[in-house]
Amino acid sequence: MTKPTISPQELRARIGHRAKSAPKHRFWGLYVHVLNPEVLEAAYLEAKRNGGAPGQDGITFEHIEDEGRAGFLGAVAEELRAGTYRPRPYRRREIPKEGGKVRVISIPSIRDRVVQGALRLVLEPIFEADFSGSSFGARPGRSAHEAIDTVRQGLRRRRHHVVDVDLKAYFDSIRHAPLLERVARRVQDDEVLALVNQFLKSTGDNGIPQGSPLSPLLANIALNDLDHALDRGRGFLSYARYLDDMVVLAPDSEKGRRWASRALERIRQEAEALGVSLNTEKTRTVTMTDRGASFAFLGFDFRGKRSPKTGTWYPNTNPRRKKVTDVLRRVRYVLRDSRALAVQAAVAEVNAIVRGWVNYFRWGNSYQALDRVKHHVELKVRRFAAKRAKRGGFGWKRWSKDVVYGSWGLFNDYQVRYYAALKAGLPTSGTITPVR
Repeated sequence: MTKPTISPQELRARIGHRAKSAPKHRFWGLYVHVLNPEVLEAAYLEAKRNGGAPGQDGITFEHIEDEGRAGFLGAVAEELRAGTYRPRPYRRREIPKEGGKVRVISIPSIRDRVVQGALRLVLEPIFEADFSGSSFGARPGRSAHEAIDTVRQGLRRRRHHVVDVDLKAYFDSIRHAPLLERVARRVQDDEVLALVNQFLKSTGDNGIPQGSPLSPLLANIALNDLDHALDRGRGFLSYARYLDDMVVLAPDSEKGRRWASRALERIRQEAEALGVSLNTEKTRTVTMTDRGASFAFLGFDFRGKRSPKTGTWYPNTNPRRKKVTDVLRRVRYVLRDSRALAVQAAVAEVNAIVRGWVNYFRWGNSYQALDRVKHHVELKVRRFAAKRAKRGGFGWKRWSKDVVYGSWGLFNDYQVRYYAALKAGLPTSGTITPVR
């Protein structure tokens, strides 16, 4: 390949077309695209849109813009061209998880985010051509809601025997050698492979750093063989994976249970080949027609219920109770930290939290959870305003709903939406009878 004179979008389209038309082709000459100024700038602008804290070097986007973006990107390109580029240490941040555990997020410097982003822009269309339709996480044009809908459709097809899989410390445990071997199946550019290896080795002997632009792509590459293996049972199984979260569904029959058992064993084998083990405490098999049976996937609880009108079984999907508690806790914290702000300014801070939560969880059968969140958020905002006015109570007579949702501007769009209607181009709100 020669030095490109086309836009990054056209470059990605051409690479993707070549990858689809030649499934066995190994790409060479990619490194020149990684250090191309237009690709680096596209990666920089993407990193800037995503925001985030600075890395260990403390350099912010504001600092880069003040000093000159062109000079910054030129220096990065020169390091790559000269072969002197080396990733800088990550800044570690601990995110609390359930059970008192923490997830360690590795925050790269903006310089490294740009290089990883450029590398992803070049590599992604190659591997997108190979990825399974059962993989939904961190992929262009795909979403968590598609994965959730795949699970719902599987349950509607009477695949009630469910294997809920949890991989133990997936990102932290992946061995680098098998991952690089999977990358090399499609890439024979030594400089690109060396750059990928540098990013992997910068965090230790094993693992992919969570929080870096390249990590989700590498995580999907590592499990692509597993996806295609399970896809071969598509006539009998339903399977959905979002990064390291995965669910397998089979009919509740003797044959279905055998297939589910084989699928779980295949997952175990593929995971162990990568240096990853199953979390035996959280990996479990449930039969959804059993009384009280449920499982969680991507923040939602799945349970079997009977329609009060027809008595027909259907998969009921609701936000997990913990997710409801978490968003209300975050609202409480942001109001506590906004005591010096005017009510409208504090409401704007609340809206930023609530809007994102509702837009994610407004799918499925979330009526009651959304109503609960709306009610408690309004209570917390009213109490905040009453305290600012040095009054007790919640100001039911003092401030009407028109004031709260109109003058103050509190977020008020809590309607449930329907993924199936969205796919069909139909209105996504209103009362729709569950599909049987």
